[in-house]
Parts: sequence; C-alpha cells; structure tokens
Amino acid sequence: MNVQAYMMFNGRTEEAIEFYKKAVGAEVTAMMRFRDAPESPPPGMVPENWGDKVMHSSFKVGDAEIMASDGCQSDAEGFKGISLALSVKSEAEAQSRFNALAEGGQVTMPLAKTFFSPNFGTLTDRFGVSWMVVTVD
Repeated sequence: MNVQAYMMFNGRTEEAIEFYKKAVGAEVTAMMRFRDAPESPPPGMVPENWGDKVMHSSFKVGDAEIMASDGCQSDAEGFKGISLALSVKSEAEAQSRFNALAEGGQVTMPLAKTFFSPNFGTLTDRFGVSWMVVTVD
C-alpha cells in the first residue's frame, strides 16, 4: 500500500512544477494534458479552453513521488490540515530550499534551531502549499 500527495492547482500546475524544479529540484516523471485524453471528460467538468492544461502529472522530489493536476476545483477555501515536509541533510541546503520555496510566499516560522533539529522552519509557498523544512542527521 502507498499513499501519495495529489495536489490540485486550478490551472497553475505547469507554473507550480516549474517553480518546484527550481526550488527543490523536482523531476517530472509524467505529464498529460486534457487535449491528450483518450476520451473527453463529461460536459461541464472542465472549462472548454483547458486543452493545454494539465490533466495529470507526476514529479519526484528526492525519493517522494507527488502527483498534480489543474483539476476541476473551485477557488473555494478547502482543507488546510496538510503540509509537505522536506527533510534535508545540511543546514545550508535547508536555508537554500527554504528561501527558494518562500519566494513569493509567506514564512510562518523562520528557520531556527529546535530541540529536534538544528534547522526547522515553516512557510506557505506562492501556490498556497504549506511546507515544513527540517534538517535531519
């Protein structure tokens, strides 16, 4: 059994993936656009001009596989109880990745020494995704 994060970016998936490539070294493993689907989605499920939008994608960050789509989501506020945790091996990498993810976003807890890590911090990136960055030994 495996559980994976599936992120919905409401029309901004490609932009988000490009951001994560630079910020955390994401590597795209799959991408399918709505226009490439073997059959059309039911009427009204996807806006008519979304042929170039991402129906499904998958990308790796380290050993983790994350899936993403432009989806058919509304802009309504949703469940906020999930964060992606990025574990790195050095304080320098923590600082670099933290700063990259925070670009255009909001830091909620600056990187600092804690009882469980030499470097831990939290932020919300420009796409509204919550991240925890932690240095592990």
